[in-house]
Amino acid sequence: MSSFNSSTVVDLRSDTVTLPTESMYARMRVASLGDDGLDGDPTARELEQYTAKLLDKPAGLYAPSATMANLLAILAQVDRQEVVLAGAGSHIYTAERGAATFTGAFYQPIPDPEGALDLQALTSALASTKGNLQARLVCIETSHNNEGGAVASLDHMRKVFEVSRASGVRVHLDGARLFNAALALGESTASICKQADTVSVCLSKGLSAPMGAVLVGPESVIHRARWLRKLVGGAQRQVGICAAAGLEALTSQVARLAEDHATAQLLADGLSAIPKLQVKRPQTNIVQVNVAATGMTAKQWEAHLRERSVLVRPWGPHLMRCVTHRHIDKASVEQAIAEFRSVVEATAPAPTI
Repeated sequence: MSSFNSSTVVDLRSDTVTLPTESMYARMRVASLGDDGLDGDPTARELEQYTAKLLDKPAGLYAPSATMANLLAILAQVDRQEVVLAGAGSHIYTAERGAATFTGAFYQPIPDPEGALDLQALTSALASTKGNLQARLVCIETSHNNEGGAVASLDHMRKVFEVSRASGVRVHLDGARLFNAALALGESTASICKQADTVSVCLSKGLSAPMGAVLVGPESVIHRARWLRKLVGGAQRQVGICAAAGLEALTSQVARLAEDHATAQLLADGLSAIPKLQVKRPQTNIVQVNVAATGMTAKQWEAHLRERSVLVRPWGPHLMRCVTHRHIDKASVEQAIAEFRSVVEATAPAPTI
């Protein structure tokens, strides 16, 4: 692997590479601390209460990651040998359903093109999972990671919630990038969260906190989730140090996400002008690039770009994912576009004579 000057690297692999802000470090230094595994950490409690109020839910729980928050939501609401209905392309189904070893639940996929559950398929699944296999939870995701940051409409989410409720089934929203989705829809986060019983939100992506997620929902569910968090090793000690960064993220970084959406649009526009690249128009901060027409795989492209100090992630045999975030500015986008073009030019077949 070629070495490169880290000061000039354009890292588009994920918004998880964001580093804490100076204001986060300042808030961490003065955070009130306690043992969250015993009688509680005051700053973690403040974060839980603040997030629950922001998302208009009765209670909240701080977890080390959004993956654990999703796991706790399922463990707290689904019994063994019951069914979790999840989007076929969702993170819960494609990357987290190994949690079935803990939950004992069955995970059934529902088509979710463009990040929106197929309502007819959902209705059929809810009607057919009776008797020995009872559906207990429907899981949705917004923005939708594998669909390039796609955001289902609020009306669609409302229909999913109503169909599920009519069958006596709860809804969990994996809102790892919830604030990006709200920005794209021009809706409040609370109005989106109204379409689900429980919601998980990640603090360590575009919001730039170093770690953590918050699960919000009914007090009874969160109470059980808190007990379950300890069982799976998620109870931490003076976790207020990181919770303080999460509080700062929610109060100072949400509005700034609009900048990430704008740079994603700039990146998509620039890449679309390069021959043989097929670029999906982003709704949020994720740009998907199909390189099949170039005759190279996504892994080959990733290697060529890495040599040129641009980092991306292969997302399929010929699909790459680029994610904009706080450390990606207009100059970074221009550098990335130039290097994409350089790869196309350097790998183009020589003209025949």
